Amino acid sequence: MNVKERSEPQVGQLVKVLKGRDAGAIYVIVGILDDRFVWIADGNKRKFDEPKRKNAQHLELLPIVSSEVVHSLQESGRVTNGKLRHAVLVYRNSADSMAEEKGD
Repeated sequence: MNVKERSEPQVGQLVKVLKGRDAGAIYVIVGILDDRFVWIADGNKRKFDEPKRKNAQHLELLPIVSSEVVHSLQESGRVTNGKLRHAVLVYRNSADSMAEEKGD
């Protein structure tokens, strides 16, 4: 999936960091600051209480939105770090199994 579709980032969406110290890491968008910046966390290195502010142009928006994260944020305005870790883990496992099927 090399085609870059510049859709709008959504809360709960998984992203891959393209630039900076965390390049290559998978995070979840936990908040949208404005049209340029979002807050990201993974529940492990970056907890929900201390998300990283990141320029949206430095992120690859993955076509996956974690419904668990979205529901939790809508209900209580918070999400547990465990749910963030789970969302990232599910994505990594599905990406790994897709790579094995392709034979990479």
